[in-house]
Amino acid sequence: MDRIVQLLINAAALFAAVFVVPGLDFAFEPENAWLKFLLVAAIFGLVNTFVRPILRILTLPITIMTLGLFLIVINALMLLLTGAISNELALGLTVADFFAALLGAIVVSIVGMLLSMVVGTGRLVL
Repeated sequence: MDRIVQLLINAAALFAAVFVVPGLDFAFEPENAWLKFLLVAAIFGLVNTFVRPILRILTLPITIMTLGLFLIVINALMLLLTGAISNELALGLTVADFFAALLGAIVVSIVGMLLSMVVGTGRLVL
């Protein structure tokens, strides 16, 4: 049940980022738009589950030197990777550039953290 709640939190956070950040775009087609958006959120969750820990370990010295601020860059890279996978699978998420991914990562982190606190999952999406 926690996985489904986390998927919905990721979907809501991605939706907020697409709505707020100008460089992020999602093609809301009339048919199956929300199913595709949930698939993008699932891909985002899988990327954060499998790729992000490896990058965090590899960039630990940089993260320590920047007092954790480099984690925002890692989150932006995860959003860029999700956009690339979405483009390959024709799901509709487009990330224009790194700056859009950086702003999107900040929005996703804040919205995900707030929704996790409201829902009470105990997991923070940072």
